[in-house]
Amino acid sequence: MYNPKLKEYKQYVCDRETQLLEYLLATLPGSRNKIKDTLRGRGIKVNGKVVTQYDYPLTPGSRVSVSNSKRNDTFKSRYASIVYEDQYLIVIDKKPGILSMAAGHSSLNVKKVLDDYFQRTRQRCRAHVVHRLDRDTSGLMIYAKDMETEQILEHEWHDIVYDRRYVALVSGEMEEQSGTIANWLKDNSAYVTYSSPVDNGGKYAVTHFSVLDLSTKHSLVEYRLETGRKNQIRVHSADMGHPVCGDVKYGNGDNPLHRLCLHAYMLCFRHPVTRKPMEFSTLIPPKFKEVINKDKRI
Repeated sequence: MYNPKLKEYKQYVCDRETQLLEYLLATLPGSRNKIKDTLRGRGIKVNGKVVTQYDYPLTPGSRVSVSNSKRNDTFKSRYASIVYEDQYLIVIDKKPGILSMAAGHSSLNVKKVLDDYFQRTRQRCRAHVVHRLDRDTSGLMIYAKDMETEQILEHEWHDIVYDRRYVALVSGEMEEQSGTIANWLKDNSAYVTYSSPVDNGGKYAVTHFSVLDLSTKHSLVEYRLETGRKNQIRVHSADMGHPVCGDVKYGNGDNPLHRLCLHAYMLCFRHPVTRKPMEFSTLIPPKFKEVINKDKRI
């Protein structure tokens, strides 16, 4: 039976033990950059599964499918993009303005978007929430595809995740180029997180910061989390006198982009099943830099 979708991929069979990118470079025509773009764009399948990992291992007999287009357009959403996917988990880049999972009567959330995608692509799995980003925070997130993987990630999170970094546009010119802020964080009865220099019965929180760029009005700051507490970066930024721009809860009204200017741009972890290091990063939102550059021109 004729299937027009078969024309969308060229099929190859690997004849040796090698890594995926190495095999593609030796097999496919075109420039190295074009091949890497196809790989990053989710246009490569190995044995029927989309793979984006450069060093994914191939063995003799592995079936490699290469999309004729630059990107694989199976997943389309204005709310998220897929950065990596395998049979155990999926890493996405969340856009601001969408919940990580359902809350109350709201139906708009990333978990639902992913569940719809899994159903559409006939994957027998559901998206299991492992960690969360605030509705208005953008950036990298992991969802497990089965309960076993979710349990490993949940119970071993602090051992598995070895680097998490955010970037924020904050109000004012930072006085110090780098440093660490540490204190105890606890919610009050109104669910507002507040900090204390001494143990207040809350959770100890440690944030390392480094200034990437600055003007007299704003600073672009990288935050590396040693702990992952609720509202940690937002509260610690406010503690330093430089709240995250657009933060209606802990901010000072400075909102140049009409959004919370916080983005989870780096996520490094050991795969919960294979234990291989997995390192992902996204671009710093260009509009964050535009605000800094505009300030400098004024």
